[in-house]
Amino acid sequence: MFGDGNYVFMHNIWRNAAPFGADTMVSFDIIRVDENGEVAEHWDALQPLVTETASGRTQTDGPTEVTDLDQTEANKALAVALIENVLMGRNPARITDDISAESYAQHNPMIKDGLSGIVEAVEALTTQNNMFQYTQIHAVLGKGNFVLTVSEGQWNGTTHAFYDLFRMEDGMIVEHWDVIQPVPTEGLANTNGMLGGFDTN
Repeated sequence: MFGDGNYVFMHNIWRNAAPFGADTMVSFDIIRVDENGEVAEHWDALQPLVTETASGRTQTDGPTEVTDLDQTEANKALAVALIENVLMGRNPARITDDISAESYAQHNPMIKDGLSGIVEAVEALTTQNNMFQYTQIHAVLGKGNFVLTVSEGQWNGTTHAFYDLFRMEDGMIVEHWDVIQPVPTEGLANTNGMLGGFDTN
């Protein structure tokens, strides 16, 4: 759980969550607290928990200690640069400028550790003509060496929400967690939109 101004962002496991897609789900939750200290708004994204991952890590383990508070804004800029250059395709070759080639811990269940794991995954998705495409960043929240970005994009022919949590060290991204969820369009209980209302950039 991390705080950024009047926003709190959390990385959670939901149990007994079958109505949301599986008995156990991994989520990112964001709440906005108003001037009275009350919860005023909530966003989330969920995906099923995977027990056997490509890296051998879980979707939620890893360091949680916040450090480098003076580097929060620089680390936010680093996360945005990675998404814009690599995931939006503006300058993919800059991946080695943003992600550590020495140590990169991956928690996406389908991708192995290291830069080589990312390259392998991209090549596999591209071969299948199914590479995800980020199109817009909706929110950037950070606390020291941790930054969460909330983005929108296309994958499997539908619009998805991409929640990416990065851990930085010495000006490089060294760890990554994510949750990817299709953006629902039918049977909505409200009209706010899964990615609507953010004012964090």
